[in-house]
Amino acid sequence: MPYDPALPLPEPTRAEGLRRLADMLPRAGRAYAAGRNYDRGPGRHAPVSMLSPYLRHRLLTEDEVVGAVLKRHGPQTAEKFMQEVLWRTYWKGWLELRPEVWRRTRRRVAALARDRAVMERVEAAAAGRTGIDCFDAWMVELAETGYLHNHARMWTASIWVFTLRLPWELGADLFLRHLLDGDPASNTLSWRWVAGLHTPGKAYLARPDNIRRYTDGRFDPRGLADTAEPPAGDAGNPRPVPPPEPTPIDLSQPSALLLTEEDLHPEDLLPPGLDIRAAAAMPCAAARSPLPVAAGVRGFTQGALGNALDRLGFLGRYLPRDPAAVVSWAREHGARQVVAPYAPVGPAREVLDALEPALAAADIRLARPRRAWDADLWPLATAGFFGFWKTARGRIGA
Repeated sequence: MPYDPALPLPEPTRAEGLRRLADMLPRAGRAYAAGRNYDRGPGRHAPVSMLSPYLRHRLLTEDEVVGAVLKRHGPQTAEKFMQEVLWRTYWKGWLELRPEVWRRTRRRVAALARDRAVMERVEAAAAGRTGIDCFDAWMVELAETGYLHNHARMWTASIWVFTLRLPWELGADLFLRHLLDGDPASNTLSWRWVAGLHTPGKAYLARPDNIRRYTDGRFDPRGLADTAEPPAGDAGNPRPVPPPEPTPIDLSQPSALLLTEEDLHPEDLLPPGLDIRAAAAMPCAAARSPLPVAAGVRGFTQGALGNALDRLGFLGRYLPRDPAAVVSWAREHGARQVVAPYAPVGPAREVLDALEPALAAADIRLARPRRAWDADLWPLATAGFFGFWKTARGRIGA
């Protein structure tokens, strides 16, 4: 579906992301550190940056945001903001090394979605019909805006798992279907962390006094669980495995550029001299779940894809998630190589994995260039975040 500006969504363009970056730079230091935990309600989320939809789709890249903030504030003053950016990189790297966690979660969602009794409880919770004032308000905010404050996300996940006793996988899936910044790694692993599965023995329990304090008394939740017993049946954290190697670009080949929602700033990724005959976008947002993905998410993603094509000077062309259609399109333009920016674990990766053998059968190579930021930092995500941060900060100058 095309982007509908009548929806209460931010504009899905790189220009808007840059405008927001410039707007938040003055408060990315001490103001951010002092106020970042407060959820003051829809439209009142400052001093948080609201950059996450742009970072998630890489309309803005992590390195340019980090560079701008460090230039303005320096590493000590901006440490809390830097850590929030690096959490996103950590989660991506962690899942890249353990893709089985994503596959297990996908299988579990598909199975649970067929359980009518469970889904009736999930639908009541998602509609904000639990009687828990804060939770119900956050469900409405999520549905209407595609956004929740990070602290509200943690509280919501905790109430979902420990008070409502609903499957964490369906809560993670609900977020992935409704958040404009819904990211397979950050979202899935944050839910596992809250549930006490990512770090065994360490769960996150939402407490009424904490919610009252950091919502400025807007809510007074009653009946919340006072113990956090991790869900049974989880297979635990698998051992890390080497991620797939990126396929480099062959500059000698006439090429077609294929964009997914995972990287929409190809201008600083593609090498000079690449002969690009055509460019197209493949929307993958609807593949996030077997359940319906919110219209706002699909609209924002498709708008962001169109903006990337426009910036490259190509008329907007969208391809279905069908290998035969991509092969036909590449042949139409005489391309011997399809270049698709590297997609980490998630639906876009699955689409590209299915595409590669079809292209190979047509004697067309699939190049998947990976950014230096990812190549440098993802392999560091072998254990907990703060060990990752200790090494990563030196690499980014923080």
